[in-house]
Amino acid sequence: MQALFAQEPWLFLICAGVFGALIGSFLNVVIYRLPVMMEHAWQDELADAQGNEPAPRERFNLVVPRSRCGQCGHAITALENIPIISWLALRGRCSACGTRISARYPLVEAATAALFVACAWHFGFTFQALAAMTFCAVLVTLTGIDLDTQLLPDQLTLPLLWLGLLVNLFAMFAHLPDAVIGAAAGYLVLWSVYWLFKLVTGREGMGYGDFKLLGALGAWFGWQALPMLLLVSSVVGAVIGIAILMVQKKGRHTAIAFGPYLAIAGIITLFFGPQLRQLF
Repeated sequence: MQALFAQEPWLFLICAGVFGALIGSFLNVVIYRLPVMMEHAWQDELADAQGNEPAPRERFNLVVPRSRCGQCGHAITALENIPIISWLALRGRCSACGTRISARYPLVEAATAALFVACAWHFGFTFQALAAMTFCAVLVTLTGIDLDTQLLPDQLTLPLLWLGLLVNLFAMFAHLPDAVIGAAAGYLVLWSVYWLFKLVTGREGMGYGDFKLLGALGAWFGWQALPMLLLVSSVVGAVIGIAILMVQKKGRHTAIAFGPYLAIAGIITLFFGPQLRQLF
């Protein structure tokens, strides 16, 4: 397989793109279902704390029930679930009732496919490419969830952190001591900013998930990358955030998810970290 991809690198890029689109389809499921699963768990914990039985509900996880139209309940068939192609063929509408299907689904699939192709191109047929694809897939998922709910689940941020430390046992992206320091420093930097902002203003400026995500990025790229990650995420967040507030005509105290901008900074660092680090 390695010899084949070495002779025909375009074949590896195509395989990476198809694989990325398939993974992107699954990420859409995670983006929608994981917050619901978390809410169900919180409700069950609350009921248990109050001495009540958890409310009975239909089994709901990342596998069951089958994906359905939210309007008419039509079960999505295999042919209607082909990444990107099915949405285009259906013209973005449910085949049963004609309800519009969000364009976010093919966008997530296309973005994941593009990122996987970029990983394949940048890292070649290596374990480093596989690690980079996993990194990108988790960041895409976190971005979608944070935009929807302003949550960055521990179920994703903490495994991302531990995976960063594990891959750097082999110094894939940073030396292990730098990765360990990066994980701790990344968390503590935003934790300190959070408490300073709260002491000065009396308001919470960000959530604990942001601390954990920056800690995870520090685990992947080492403490040396933290200034770059913070600068890039802040600049991107400021530009996009201001544009959103202007378009939606909302006040400056409107809460805006910061996780997507950290994710963008992480992806930029993945591909252009060495070049950007020369600027710091």
